[in-house]
Amino acid sequence: MLDNPRSPRVRAVAKLAKKGARSETGLFLLEGPQAVSEALASDPGLLIDLFATPTALERHTAIAELARSGGVEVEFVTEQVLDAMADTVTPQGFVAVCRQFPTAVRDVFAQGPRLVAILEEVRDPGNAGTIIRAADAAGADAVILTGRTVDLYNPKVVRSTTGSLFHLPVAVGATLADVLDRAREAGLQVLAADIKGDDLLAVRTEGLLARPTAWLFGNEAHGLDDADLALADRPVALPIYGRAESLNLATAASVCLYESAFAQRS
Repeated sequence: MLDNPRSPRVRAVAKLAKKGARSETGLFLLEGPQAVSEALASDPGLLIDLFATPTALERHTAIAELARSGGVEVEFVTEQVLDAMADTVTPQGFVAVCRQFPTAVRDVFAQGPRLVAILEEVRDPGNAGTIIRAADAAGADAVILTGRTVDLYNPKVVRSTTGSLFHLPVAVGATLADVLDRAREAGLQVLAADIKGDDLLAVRTEGLLARPTAWLFGNEAHGLDDADLALADRPVALPIYGRAESLNLATAASVCLYESAFAQRS
């Protein structure tokens, strides 16, 4: 059992909470039974190390079975070691070290997608992760994080996806202009969520939402700048019927993605 919270191995795992260590190693941190279970079910080969307290493994027998069937060895650690490794205050008994596995942008569009979410300069990890989760729930084919968006493997992003990171392709690093060029080449229209856009109900009435669509979402504070907005085919605004000043980005993105999902399936 690993029992020294200050050992070099424990410190190396903890460093993966920092972007520099993730970039250098190509690895990232995974915490909690839900995320670990999704990773094991998706591709056990992604896991480099899997750490758990004996109590947690006894409580989550399905994870123990997934690890056995996937050939992944579980290394027991103390609660103190787990706390030292984890980015969260309560890691819930499991920490894993995984290989990063981004999808290439060209591969996203080579598959003939009908619904894609594009994040441009989204900086809040919780928003980015929640949009990935919403895209997964809405049956989107992929999510693309442009180069100015928060790191996909930031621990808070990973946690906010609640396992959806392992369910659909997520591409990173490309410029917005390149992504939109590829989207159009693949036959997708580009709709930009923006308060200066046309009312979503009007766009729905026109039947545009049933078309193959790439939804573009911008920064939480200032949205999309004029140059980026001009790259879209049409800006679309969510109407606010109550007294709220605005909608949270992830909430707005969820509505947009589901509107397209409904239209495409009707």
